[in-house]
Amino acid sequence: MQDKILPQAVDAEETVIGTLLAYPDSINNVMAILTPEMFYKSELQNIYRCCIEIIQKFGTVDLITISNELRKKNITFDVVALTELSGRVVTDRMIENHAMLIKEKYLLRKYNQVGNELANMALTEDLETVTEKAEMDILNISGLLHTRDPKKLGELVDEAIKIIDKLVKKEISLIGVPSGFTAVDRITGGFKRGELTIIAGRPSMGKTAMALQIAKNAAELNHPALMFSCEMAQFEQALRFLSGVSKYSNVDLITGRCDIEHLLKTSEPLLKLGIYIDGTSAITLLELRAKARKMILKHGVRLIIVDYIQLMTGTGQSREQEVSYLSRGLKAIAKDLNIAVIALSQLNRNAEGRSERKPQLSDLRESGAIEQDADMVMLLYRPAYYGIASFSVNGKDSSNTDGLMVVNLAKNRNGCTGDLMLRHNESMTIIDE
Repeated sequence: MQDKILPQAVDAEETVIGTLLAYPDSINNVMAILTPEMFYKSELQNIYRCCIEIIQKFGTVDLITISNELRKKNITFDVVALTELSGRVVTDRMIENHAMLIKEKYLLRKYNQVGNELANMALTEDLETVTEKAEMDILNISGLLHTRDPKKLGELVDEAIKIIDKLVKKEISLIGVPSGFTAVDRITGGFKRGELTIIAGRPSMGKTAMALQIAKNAAELNHPALMFSCEMAQFEQALRFLSGVSKYSNVDLITGRCDIEHLLKTSEPLLKLGIYIDGTSAITLLELRAKARKMILKHGVRLIIVDYIQLMTGTGQSREQEVSYLSRGLKAIAKDLNIAVIALSQLNRNAEGRSERKPQLSDLRESGAIEQDADMVMLLYRPAYYGIASFSVNGKDSSNTDGLMVVNLAKNRNGCTGDLMLRHNESMTIIDE
C-alpha cells in the first residue's frame, strides 16, 4: 500500500517566501501567524527562519542578504529558484490567506502525528496515561488555532465602563474573584483575570492554609477553583478541608478521634463546592496549561492555585533561570487563558536574621523574576511562631499575637500596599477575618 501524503500547501509556502523577498514589509502580516516549523519543506523552513532573523536585525530583507545568511549557516539552497520565487509575485495582498493555509496544513499534520503516537502508546500504556496525553496534545494544538488581534482603545474603554457600571449598580461586588476576606478584597478588588498573584512565606507561615481558604471562599461565591498541589497529596488536602468545616483538628481526624455522623453532616457543603485538586508532582507548565484549559471549558474554573512554584518542573541552566521560566510561564497562562492565577512561593532565610522576622519582597526565593512577573505579592507572617508576644500593624499595637496572621500586601500593581490582619487557627486549617 502506498503511503498517504501528509497535508501540505507547498505552493502557498513558496508564494509566502517569494512575497517576503519581493515585499519585505509584508513580514509584519505573517509573523503572528507562522513559525518556521509550520512549513512542510525543510528548505523553506530555513529560508523563512533566516528572513525573520535578518528582518529583526536590519529591518528589511532582500535576495542578496538572505543568500549570504544561508551561506553563513552552510544551508544548501538554489539561488535561481529563490529568484524565480520572488519574480512570480505581483502583489502582497494575499499573503495572510496563504499563511493561514500553511498553518492549517501544519495543524492537520500535528493531529496526524498525535494520532500515530497515541495509537502506538495504546499498545503499551494504560488507559489513564493515553487519555491524559490525548487531552493535553489536542488542547495544545487547538490553542494554536486562535490568535488574538489587537483591540482599539475605544473598545477596551467601553468594556471597562460596562464592568464599572455593574459595580456602581451593585450587580457585581468585585471585578475579580473574591478572596473572601473583606480587608483584602477592599484593597485588591479580588484576583483579576490575566493577573498572577504570589503568596509567599517561610515554612509554617500558613501558605497552603491560605490557599485552601481562598479556594473555599471563592467556590462558595460560585467561582470554581482548580488547585495544583505539587507538595501535598490529595488525601491530605481533603483532610484539611474536613478539619475546617468539622472543627476537628487534623490530628483528631488522622487518629480517628471524631464522630462520623458529625463529620458527614458538616462535610455536606463541601460536596457541592466547585473545587478541583490535581495532585501531580513536579508538574510542567505545558501540562498545567493543558489541564487548566480543559477544566475552564468543562467546569467554568475562574481561579487557578499552584502550591507551590518551586516544586514545578521548568527549564534553565540554573535554578534561578528555571524559577524565572516558571514565573513567566504562569503569568503567560493567566493572560492567555484569561484567568486569575495564584502561585505559592517559598522565601529565603534572610527574614530569620531580622529582629521581628518580618519578610520583605527581596526575600522571594531563587528568583527576582517572581517579583517582577507578579501583579500582586502577599507575604505571610505569624509573629507568635517566632515567640513575639506583641506586634504593631498599621500603628495599632497587638498585645496578644496568638492566632494573628499578618498579610503584607508588598506589591499591588493596581492599588495600594500595606499590612492586613487575619486570624489563623493552625490546628483546624481555618483563616478568617
